[in-house]
Amino acid sequence: MGAIVAIVGRPNVGKSTFFNRLIQRREAIVDASSGVTRDRHYGKSDWNGKEFSLIDTGGYVLGSDDIFEQEIDKQVELAIEEADAIIFMVDVETGVTGMDEDVAKLLRRVNKPVFLAVNKVDNAMREEDAVEFYSLGLGDYYTLSSINGSGTGELLDALVEKLPEGEKEESELPRFAVVGRPNAGKSSFINALIGEERYIVTDIAGTTRDSIDTTYNRFGFEFNLVDTAGIRRKSKVKEDLEFYSVMRSVRAIENCDVCLLLLDATRGFDGQVENIFWLAARNNKGIVILVNKWDLVADKETNTIKQYTQKIKKAIEPFTDVPILFISVLTKQRIFKAIETAVEVYQNRSKKIKTREFNDVMLPLIENYPPPAYKGKYVKIKFCTQLPTPYPQFAFFCNLPQYVRDPYKRYLENKIREEFDFTGVPIKVFMRKK
Repeated sequence: MGAIVAIVGRPNVGKSTFFNRLIQRREAIVDASSGVTRDRHYGKSDWNGKEFSLIDTGGYVLGSDDIFEQEIDKQVELAIEEADAIIFMVDVETGVTGMDEDVAKLLRRVNKPVFLAVNKVDNAMREEDAVEFYSLGLGDYYTLSSINGSGTGELLDALVEKLPEGEKEESELPRFAVVGRPNAGKSSFINALIGEERYIVTDIAGTTRDSIDTTYNRFGFEFNLVDTAGIRRKSKVKEDLEFYSVMRSVRAIENCDVCLLLLDATRGFDGQVENIFWLAARNNKGIVILVNKWDLVADKETNTIKQYTQKIKKAIEPFTDVPILFISVLTKQRIFKAIETAVEVYQNRSKKIKTREFNDVMLPLIENYPPPAYKGKYVKIKFCTQLPTPYPQFAFFCNLPQYVRDPYKRYLENKIREEFDFTGVPIKVFMRKK
């Protein structure tokens, strides 16, 4: 289970640049003008073997007349409330400002780890200038440069030490989170499964505000079902309560074992559903895609399901080994099949393959199709094993791991999926020096 880290600070101090560096993708827009980040961005990062989710917030401006800045302030406060740790970013070029002091006042009341990051420190003279940030009353600071990455290691070392472990207890029941866009039928799906109107269902998007657990114990299955608030496209997230719901949904995805991704067949597998899919995949969760309201799709022909499935698989490449079921919550069509499939995916996620069996299967395949030579060097893989982690990870030991390229790793992953059933579960392949 991952922790949540919020990056806060006044506008234009480099929060989005730092966020992009940590998630290793250019996801947040970066611009010299202030106030570019109006929504939160969610990303996944890891350091020293510990994974955590990052939230990039908009710049905090207390007492502004700007309606957008007032909304940003509320959402920054909610991010602080929900996060496990906070990185407070300031700018050494401008020094301590009144807005920095406003944010510091807010953070001094928070009973959570706060890390003061002084950005744009890329030479010795600026190291000396950073001393004035002691005046914010938040203790020691970390100097860094978001642009070139210098100093980020020391900050991240300190950060991951303070993050909660969040290990799952052995006795805990499997957790299945029902996720998707608002109004896709998530609450109706759980009501149909448990046979009672446990959750409020309306046609108004956003009726469910929180993530709610229900223990399901029928037909030989026992697990926790989590109904989550719908995750809406970030530009549509306006009010405080809805933003809080989105954060709770993100946390529900992090803390579950399998995500049942429910989508509305009449709307299709759009960009926001795809974002939720990849959020679950990056968190290494089992995934089952449920196409709800299939009874409402007009003009169905013999190959309509096949075409719809191909369209979804095209959108989620290269991770296409995911079960896709066409259901109707209203008529209860295939909803119990959905649960059976989720249980199978959970079992796949916790599957352990004996090292001897794994080597007996994989080494002949590698011998028949070895890694291509790179820079005149030949890679020889001698041994492989499954790592003792909560989800499937495999290590291949060889003489030159740095010369094994991504296409060959995908080949190994595909062969693992062919030989050992890991349907619905992300797999990680690592090359290690023997």
